[in-house]
This record gives sequence, C-alpha cells and structure tokens, in this order.
Amino acid sequence: MTTTDYLMNIGLISLVILQMRGHYVTRARLLLPLVATFVVAGQFLHAVPTAGNDLILIVSLCAIGAVLGVGAALVTTVRLDGSSAFAKAGLVASVLWVAGIGARMGFVLWVNHGGQPWVARFSLEHHITSGAAWGAAFVLMAMAEVVARTGVVFFKARRTGAIIERGGLLRSRAAA
Repeated sequence: MTTTDYLMNIGLISLVILQMRGHYVTRARLLLPLVATFVVAGQFLHAVPTAGNDLILIVSLCAIGAVLGVGAALVTTVRLDGSSAFAKAGLVASVLWVAGIGARMGFVLWVNHGGQPWVARFSLEHHITSGAAWGAAFVLMAMAEVVARTGVVFFKARRTGAIIERGGLLRSRAAA
C-alpha cells in the first residue's frame, strides 16, 4: 500500500468520529461521501473484468459492502431536531464502517506480505482471471458501502419529516 492509500483510509476512518459526534442531515452532508467515493474510485477503477467468475467475485463483495453500509445506517439514529434531521452513529455503526475499511486494508497488506500465493491459487481454482478483478471488487465494495449507508440515512431523515436543507458541511449541533 502506498502512503496515499494509508492516508485515504485514515481519512475514511476519521469520518466515523464526525458521525459519532452527530450532524444535521443536509444535501452537502449526503453528497460529499458519494462524490468523494466516486472521485477516489475513478483513480483506482479503470475497468470491470467480466471473464471467468470475475463478476461473481465483484457482485459478492459489492453485496458485502452494501450489507455493511445498510447495517451501519440502520443502527445510526436519525431524529427530528426542529425542522432538520440530526443523525448520530453509535458504536455498532462505527464498527461496521471500520470493518469494511479494515477488511480491504487487511487483504491488501496480507497479499503484499505473504498471502499472494494463496490468492493466486484461490483465483485459479475459482476461475478469477486476474488481480484486476480483486481490485475492482474491493473498489466497488467500498462504493456499495457508501451508497447504501448514504441512501438509508437519507430515507431515515425523510421519514422524520425533516426538510433536507442545502446546509454546509460544518453545521453542527452547537451552531443550530
């Protein structure tokens, strides 16, 4: 992993701290993680391999990402505060979020420090055609996690009857 990869993952994990403090659900707070994820994914995802069982691997990891994202959002409390929705992630939501990031980081570290022969053997036995399939699967897993979490938080906020304002990213409970 490069220094950029470490910094990017540390940045994603630090988002958990902000979510645990709580924030008002605004358009900007909903769009930022989506835009950031798609921009970063664009740096890593150049093609989606479809040969062999590559799509099965990719869909499987996307499903895991979506489950982690939905799970994190379902245990995030969203309540009405005035006319705005206020969301706050708890310990379980944070653990699910970090589990997804940690699994991806752990896999890369493991492959780079002795696990590569096992992955090559597994890939051969299961007709996964290349390392590009693994890379695409993990990038798309991250995207699925963020999209699923953001979507569920949005729907939970709408269910409160809140007005989703344009609002800035830095609007905190104290500022309201």
